[in-house]
Amino acid sequence: MIFHNPSGAPELACDQCGCRWFDRTNNNCCYECGSEVSAESIAEFQRALLDFSARETHRGDAIPGEADGAREGKQ
Repeated sequence: MIFHNPSGAPELACDQCGCRWFDRTNNNCCYECGSEVSAESIAEFQRALLDFSARETHRGDAIPGEADGAREGKQ
């Protein structure tokens, strides 16, 4: 399961209970219910990260409020 945080970045969550905390030293198991994260879920999350990265790269390093020319004093 994939959630998106307030900045739009993807976060992997347990398919069974929705928890977003995993023990990555113990087979990527959910801390809440103990379910193992499937290879399919990890692959889906990696694709979501790549998509997010591509969107952010496309947007550039824009700083809110500067897209309208505020940086150059053109308000």
